[in-house]
Amino acid sequence: MFSTVYDVIVVGGGHAGSEAAAASANMGAHTLLITMSLQNIAQMSCNPAMGGIAKGQIIREIDALGGYSGVVTDKTAIQFKMLNKSKGPAMWSPRAQSDRMRFAECWRLMLEQTSKLDFYQDSVNGLLFEGDKIVGVKTSLGIEIKAKAVIITAGTFLNGLIHIGDKSFGGGRAGEKASTGITEDLVKVGFEAGRMKTGTPPRVDGRSLDYSKMIEQPGDENPEKFSYLATTKPLEIQRSCYMTYTSLEVHEVLREGFDRSPMFNGRIQSIGPRYCPSIEDKIDRFASKTRHQIFVEPEGWDTVEVYVNGFSTSLPEDIQDKALRKVAGFENVKFFRFGYAIEYDYFPPTQLKHSLETKRIKNLYFAGQINGTTGYEEAAAQGLMAGINAALNIQGKEPFVLKRDEAYIGVLIDDLITKGTEEPYRMFTSRAEYRTLLRQDNADLRLTPMAYKLGMVSKERMDRVVEKQNKTDLFVKFLLETSVLPEEINPILEANDSAKIDQSMKMFKIAARPQLNFTDLRKLAKVEAFVKENNIDREVEEQTEIHVKYAGYIDKERNQADKVNRLENVSIPSNFDYSKVKSLSIEARQKLTKIQPITISQASRISGVSPSDISVLLVYMGR
Repeated sequence: MFSTVYDVIVVGGGHAGSEAAAASANMGAHTLLITMSLQNIAQMSCNPAMGGIAKGQIIREIDALGGYSGVVTDKTAIQFKMLNKSKGPAMWSPRAQSDRMRFAECWRLMLEQTSKLDFYQDSVNGLLFEGDKIVGVKTSLGIEIKAKAVIITAGTFLNGLIHIGDKSFGGGRAGEKASTGITEDLVKVGFEAGRMKTGTPPRVDGRSLDYSKMIEQPGDENPEKFSYLATTKPLEIQRSCYMTYTSLEVHEVLREGFDRSPMFNGRIQSIGPRYCPSIEDKIDRFASKTRHQIFVEPEGWDTVEVYVNGFSTSLPEDIQDKALRKVAGFENVKFFRFGYAIEYDYFPPTQLKHSLETKRIKNLYFAGQINGTTGYEEAAAQGLMAGINAALNIQGKEPFVLKRDEAYIGVLIDDLITKGTEEPYRMFTSRAEYRTLLRQDNADLRLTPMAYKLGMVSKERMDRVVEKQNKTDLFVKFLLETSVLPEEINPILEANDSAKIDQSMKMFKIAARPQLNFTDLRKLAKVEAFVKENNIDREVEEQTEIHVKYAGYIDKERNQADKVNRLENVSIPSNFDYSKVKSLSIEARQKLTKIQPITISQASRISGVSPSDISVLLVYMGR
């Protein structure tokens, strides 16, 4: 049946697995996606949304690299918002509410239209090794399928255990069985495994809610979109979300169930996500707070199912019901399903290379929650990179690795493999030291040229990026060279509470003023004529405005990144014997031996490795 040796097998069809399968196939590798349910490909297991703070930047980066997440999100969105718009552009983060059912359907249809990609529905419960290489997988039906490379994207399914109150049962998510065998095979060959926890809130019937008691949360008046491709369009109509609050009365009801909560009675011992805590955890940790926000999010255009964001819980179902009825607007709530917590196996990511290939077993890649991350976006980014690198590996080519100053994806992977994680890792803008460089608006300029060299995007797409860059440069040049007279600009300056000028001044200096935006500048006939003559669109205008207003910050970060990158060029030989370097601290010696950094720069980011340890290494290596 499977006599063919596949180039790449992807185990798991979630967000990581879907991106991995698409990337691998688009790189020319004959790929097989094995999933326990073909109906649930790219299922939104938790909230029906993509993007958000830092996560939106990741989706833009995935799109710029030729991944599918941005396109699927645009095609199935029901609301779009640009978060943090009142802050600087480094903080702007796109987010979209999605139609859950259409999202999964769109993903499957796009994958089915991807050449060189095959599908098989079964559970993988064994891995096939030959020495220090993986050579295939074994399914629950006893079928052995051979491959040159394997990517494991098992999500929360590895020995998954679901908790609701004092009830526990095996499962990868609600209604789906757990996966067994993979963890055991990996531990046998020397991998270190651990347990993590995550949770999800109840889903309820929107017809039973009273929205008049809630605060409406509409989408943006002029919505944008995720993908840089012209094949998707911004939304013309949107669905609103709503916001309400818990209360002290709600908190008291929830506390009634604490003695039956698996979080507090010791049945759950693994660590959950710090930045997406359960409602009982929030009440316990922030006892002084009298209320917490609850976001009421529709699951799609037509369904009445609603996601109760902010009420993630594993409390007993009777407590969930009693407490939620005390929330304004939920007095007559009807449950579709109760919230639950889930524990699952993960593998500390310090066991990986930057390519996401494991250090211990050749041609084996991990992506997604198996690496200790949380979130669709983080998983999808890892899947994309694992898919690209698995294909490059079997083609005998060097791995594709993004640096910290090139992409949030680079920050994500470097953090995981250099620092590891003992709790579910979530991306934030604060994790990126070069976030002014890594904006959501310029992901195509940063990454599409790399994707074009890899063969992940078309020439037409590359040409669009070149055109965008050329037009931006042209606009900046126009502003640098064009002067404006006081009588032309002063009425505009005065209207915006900006100091008037008394002599001719270059447009660039005027445009850099924080009180002005480019809508104001276009009131000048010469600017409007330039925009129309050169067919300047909104994207180019935004790029130009950011460049003008933040040039100093951008240049400063670029210089800092260049200094750090000099240490990226100082390679450390593989299997370097740190025990010979007696001047290193004991902790540094232990951490460096375990993680095996490939450059001095990576070594400097390892917790427990001090600047003096780095100086010792540089001296030892003759630098």
